[in-house]
Amino acid sequence: MPKLHSHLYNLSLPGEDMEKYIQPMADTFKILSDPTRIRILSLLARGELCVGCIASTLEMTHSAISHQLRLLRAANLVKFVKEGKEVVYSLDDDHVLLLFDQTLDHVKHKI
Repeated sequence: MPKLHSHLYNLSLPGEDMEKYIQPMADTFKILSDPTRIRILSLLARGELCVGCIASTLEMTHSAISHQLRLLRAANLVKFVKEGKEVVYSLDDDHVLLLFDQTLDHVKHKI
């Protein structure tokens, strides 16, 4: 078993002070467990996009993409702004990109 170097990470071992973060973390991982949502985040990592552009790129219906974006928005992973009649989505903040990049690096390292 590798030696833990807790000073290198923000996440300490679970305890009473960390308990309030455990369920929200699990919920975030649950939201990220869907391949379509990963594809959407990958597109948004490149820049802002409207629902139609995402749907077209992923060859899915507008309705299916809107549903996935609602879930990502509820998890605070994406945000949107209205530009006239169009809704434009982007990653909520740099933490989402970091989470995405770190996960991808981990997977690439193991495959």
